[in-house]
Amino acid sequence: MSQADFVVVANRLPVDRDDDGGWRRSPGGLVTALEPVMRKAEGAWVGWAGKPGLDLEPFDFEGTHLVPITLSAEEIQNYYEGFSNDTIWPLYHDVIAAPRYRRVWWDAYVDVNRRFAEASADAAAEGATVWVQDYQLQLVPAMLRSMRPDLTIGYFHHIPFPAYGLFSQLPWRRQVLEGLLGADVVGFQRVADAGNFARAVRRQFHYTTKASGITVPLEDGSTRNVLAKAFPISIDAESYIELAQRPEIQARAKEIRESLGNPKTVMLGVDRLDYTKGIRHRLKAFGELLQDGKLSVEDATLVQVASPSRERVEAYIQLRDEIELTVGRINGDFDTMDHTAIRYLHQAFPREEMVALYLAADVMLVTALRDGMNLVAKEYVASRIDNRGVLLLSEFAGAADELGSAIRINPHDIGGMKDAIMRAIEMPGAEQGRRMRSLRRRVLEHDVSDWSKSFLEALATAKR
Repeated sequence: MSQADFVVVANRLPVDRDDDGGWRRSPGGLVTALEPVMRKAEGAWVGWAGKPGLDLEPFDFEGTHLVPITLSAEEIQNYYEGFSNDTIWPLYHDVIAAPRYRRVWWDAYVDVNRRFAEASADAAAEGATVWVQDYQLQLVPAMLRSMRPDLTIGYFHHIPFPAYGLFSQLPWRRQVLEGLLGADVVGFQRVADAGNFARAVRRQFHYTTKASGITVPLEDGSTRNVLAKAFPISIDAESYIELAQRPEIQARAKEIRESLGNPKTVMLGVDRLDYTKGIRHRLKAFGELLQDGKLSVEDATLVQVASPSRERVEAYIQLRDEIELTVGRINGDFDTMDHTAIRYLHQAFPREEMVALYLAADVMLVTALRDGMNLVAKEYVASRIDNRGVLLLSEFAGAADELGSAIRINPHDIGGMKDAIMRAIEMPGAEQGRRMRSLRRRVLEHDVSDWSKSFLEALATAKR
C-alpha cells in the first residue's frame, strides 16, 4: 500500500454505501469540516466503513485513500454504543444522562483503538502528520507514538472536555489522559475545555502545565511538550452562501413557508435527536407561550428537525418517546384545521433542503444543554444572505464564545427562554441586520479552512 504524508484517523470513513453498492460522501459535520483539507492534501483516511463485519481492502475515493477498519457487531455494541456513547458521551456532557462504567466496554475500547493505531501506522509515510479525531479514539495518539515515534501526531476533541470533578469519576481516567498526551497538539473547541484537560493532567500526574504546553517526562530523563489549546471548528461558509443564492432554493424556502400556512414567524430547531440538545426545553417554552396566549398557531410555527441518532441506545429510545409525546400533546391542544403548532421531522435532509429551511426561518433556536461547538448555528448565519433572522444561542454551546451578537440563553431557564423568543419575534429589522452582519462577519472570516490551517500550523511548529 502506498503511504501518505497526511493521515486522518476517525471513527467513520467519510463515505457511505449508496443503493447501487457504490460510495457517496457522508453528510456528517466532521466530514464536511475536513473535506476541503483532504481534497488539497490527497492524503489517507482511516475509519470504520459503517456496517458490522464489512471487510474491505483500502480504496481511493475522490482523491482520498480510504483505509477501512473492520468491526464486528459485538465490537460496535461494546466499543461504540457502549464505552463511546454510554460512558464517555454522557460523562463529557456534564452527566446530563448517567454514564455507565462497564469493564467489558473498556476492554473493547482499548482493542479497537489499538487496531486503529496499527492501521494508521501502516498508512503513514516516514515523518508523516497524523490527525486523530474525537472521543472514540482517545487512546490512539499514545499507541501510535509508541509504534511510530517519527510521526507528528495531532488530536482534536469535538465534544466538551469535563471539569475534573466529573472526569475523575472515570475508572480509566489515567489511561485516557496518557492516550491523549501521546499527541503533539491536543485541540479543543473552547478555552475552558483546554483548561479542564490541563487541570486533569495536573491533578493526575503533577506535570507542569503552561499556556505554552504541558511538559511530559520521558523514560530517558528528557521531556516533550504537548500543546493543549482551543481551535474552534467552523464550516465551509462559502458553500452555504452559494446554496442560499440559488433561485431554486430561495423558491423552496417560500414553498416551505406556504406549506406551513404562511405564519408571521417560523422558528426552527435542527438537531441530532440527543439529550444534550435541549429539545425538550425548547418545546416546553414554546408550548407555554401558546398556553399563555402570547403566541398563536396562526402566527407562529416551530419546525423541529430531529435527525435519527444511536437508535439502539436505551437513553435515545426513551428520549424519542418523550419528545414525540410532547409534540403530540402540544399539537393536540393548539392545532387548527389550517395550522400546526409544531412540524416535527424525525429524519435527515440533504444540505440543499437544510439551507431552504434556514432561509425560511425567522428565528433559529439552538438550546443545547452542552455542546462542543454546534455548527448548525454557524450554518444558519452563513445562509442568511439577506442579513435578517435572529439566532437564539445557548451559552453552553461552544459557538457562544464566538457568536457574541446572538441572543444568548440559559436553556434551563424556561422563563428566560420564553422572554428571549418573544424578543426575537418582535426584534426590529434594523437590529436584526446589525446583529446578523456581525455574526456573518465572524463566520466568514473564521471558516473551516481557517480552523484546519491554524491547527495544522500548530502541528507544523511542533514538528520543528
